Amino acid sequence: MTTTYAALLRGINVSGHRKVPMAELRALMTDLGHANVSTYLQSGNAVFTSEADEADDADDAEDVLAAGLGRAVEAHFGFTVDILVRSAAYLSAVADACPFPAAELEGKQLHVTYCSEPLTPERFARIDPAAYLPEEFRLGDRALYLYAPNGLGRSKLGEALARPALLKGVIATSRNWNTVVKLAEMTRD
Repeated sequence: MTTTYAALLRGINVSGHRKVPMAELRALMTDLGHANVSTYLQSGNAVFTSEADEADDADDAEDVLAAGLGRAVEAHFGFTVDILVRSAAYLSAVADACPFPAAELEGKQLHVTYCSEPLTPERFARIDPAAYLPEEFRLGDRALYLYAPNGLGRSKLGEALARPALLKGVIATSRNWNTVVKLAEMTRD
């Protein structure tokens, strides 16, 4: 069965470091046997189709695909990159489940951090939400939603949520709302 996915590469092409040209990434993914490979922006978003019979369930298939792509990226570019792979159905579910009024906000005000595993409220118990207002966050299924009215670059809450102690053992990569919506659209087509 062929399934459409998005690969989310973390921390590439930032300030000239860990360069991964999108044309090379598309070629690499095609060489791995994936089809219909396209990329969005230069920040590590690739949409592709692949056979899903590599694992027993959808989450396992995503992990298998991410691991294979991670090994190929390291072999080709010479450095490791954290990669999450998410199915079209998952990406649409994340967009649909947004707890904030996304249609009323600018894309730079709303972010989703995709995570390698579910995040429990206990992990964030030390964060006092009232101390960061009007910024807010909500937990979803392997996703954290952040409302930052002045953008992520100025977000004190975003900085607090990204602390290594909070996300210890979790691969996490953030996308602004415009990218969240675009990836959901690209994987639906």
